[in-house]
Amino acid sequence: MGSDVAPPSLISVVITVRNEEQHLPALLDSLLTQEAPFEIVVVESESRDRTLAIAQEYERRHPELVRALPRPGSRGIGRNAGVRAARGEFVAFIDGDCFADSQWLHNLRRGLAHAPIAAGETVTVGRSRYGRLGRVELFQSGYDVTFPSCNLAYRRALFDALGGFDPRFITAEDIDLNLRAVRSGASIRYVPEAIVYHQARSNLVRFLIQAFWNGYGRKQLTEKHGSLWERYRHRRLFSGQQGVIAWARLAAAMTGYFARVATGGGHRLGSGRTAAAAAAS
Repeated sequence: MGSDVAPPSLISVVITVRNEEQHLPALLDSLLTQEAPFEIVVVESESRDRTLAIAQEYERRHPELVRALPRPGSRGIGRNAGVRAARGEFVAFIDGDCFADSQWLHNLRRGLAHAPIAAGETVTVGRSRYGRLGRVELFQSGYDVTFPSCNLAYRRALFDALGGFDPRFITAEDIDLNLRAVRSGASIRYVPEAIVYHQARSNLVRFLIQAFWNGYGRKQLTEKHGSLWERYRHRRLFSGQQGVIAWARLAAAMTGYFARVATGGGHRLGSGRTAAAAAAS
């Protein structure tokens, strides 16, 4: 007697990478053990190390599973290009400095059975002083829209309907996408068992540069969507900072925020369908 259980749907894992020679092999090895069916699209953006060569080596060894796609541009531009090249009903995103738990795609599939968006749990490994600081959540219609795209999956039809990532964002393009998705009526399913391990920044300078651009991206969000922080208690933001590293991160993020104000904040980003829609056509 045949089984009534439908086979799993194809998930396309899209990765954007630049100068990730150190981390890419561990990431790809962790993905090759995932529950089938899946494919891996590696979008490489003008690396100065062996990142592209490593991706092409994996493509030669696993041509049915891995594709390497050179495409310069921001993370949003790269991810949009990867999705256009993808064949899956679902697209999952992970970063080049991460690696996945062996049951990552299996658990994301469980979440996607209940919602068009699934977000997993990201665990920082490495030097804890540079990685284990809480993020500032932003809620829309009861959903946390700050789930990062290093561990995020979308139904392809929804991603395309939203026009993909807005390529104008330096960072926070994932928050923008989640925000637009929820405002369109979509739901986000949090799947804590879908675990991705993220490598903490190797030194304080890189950590603070990341914080700077995070702050810059938050300002871009307010330009596009208006005030998003009216219900956020700023006392919570400041009272939650514990230790020198936490305060240094906050200072770097605020510097990035006001740098955007000084250099581009006077020009609001449009709030309609993004330029990504035009790029995808």
